[in-house]
Amino acid sequence: MRYVVLGAGAVGGVVGGLLARAGTDVTLVARGPHLDAVRRDGLLVVRGDEEWRVDVPAVPDASEAGLDAAGTVLVLAVKSQHTAAALEPLLPLPVDLPVVCLQNGVANERLLLRHSARVHGVCVMLPCAHLEPGTVRLFSLGRPGILDVGRAAGGVDQVDRAVAGDLVGAGFLSEPRGDVMAWKHRKLLMNLGNGVDAACGDGEAAAELVARCRAEGEEVLAAAGVAVTSAEDDRARRAEHLRPLARDDGVGSSTWQSLQRAGGAGGTTEADHLNGEIVLRARLLGRRAPYNEVVQRAVAELARAGGRPRSLDAAGLLSTAESARLRT
Repeated sequence: MRYVVLGAGAVGGVVGGLLARAGTDVTLVARGPHLDAVRRDGLLVVRGDEEWRVDVPAVPDASEAGLDAAGTVLVLAVKSQHTAAALEPLLPLPVDLPVVCLQNGVANERLLLRHSARVHGVCVMLPCAHLEPGTVRLFSLGRPGILDVGRAAGGVDQVDRAVAGDLVGAGFLSEPRGDVMAWKHRKLLMNLGNGVDAACGDGEAAAELVARCRAEGEEVLAAAGVAVTSAEDDRARRAEHLRPLARDDGVGSSTWQSLQRAGGAGGTTEADHLNGEIVLRARLLGRRAPYNEVVQRAVAELARAGGRPRSLDAAGLLSTAESARLRT
């Protein structure tokens, strides 16, 4: 297989970089200073005291990467809020092109299925960061990450088996999974804390707000009849293979990284597709999800205003959400 990785930030950069390092045919799609640095010096993958500089082709536009070539897989690794814009110039997609969603959330697969029958989801368990041009950082000892893959509509096929094999060859743990979306919904529940980390940081009130967002998410998905992998199975899958790297650099979730990279310039985050997914599911059921609503709105307002990460008061958000809950 050959891979075109659209979005060479933290996740896309680490996965594309390690695939290329293993000898797999990879082209990264990047932009701005990051693209310039990768073209000039290669992609630097850093893990603690280790680092690997990978010489990998990079282009500014996926249309330059030969999507029609036989055996090509398009790996979508942009943040969820950028999926529609990243996809639009490529439409209509080549009929035989498999698209792999290497993304948090569960909305991307639904969007892609409007344009392709060959959509695959990946449950991404990969602690990493991208905050400087030309460099991605990996925060897991042992296996770099767990990237199980399966058809978004259910089941597995040859593409899933081939992608999983290439990922294993690059050092990741990966299995084809016919119920990959159930695993992605469990990961979604974990990611409901991203917005709190980005907006508020640590503390008792923040931990309580995260717990209530996740409990509310569990409740809403169960009421909606959505299949979700059990927390026990998820913990077992991660515990044996992911060993977090000890660090005190303050680097936070992917949502925190979006705010940090924006540097006060304003912008968007993935909260609309994480906490917002629970809000959407709740509204379709004729109910509300006040904890996730408050976090979604707070993160969106902070991003639009160009506010500093972790500058909001978690206790205040918790109080607002509790008041909203009592009014419903």
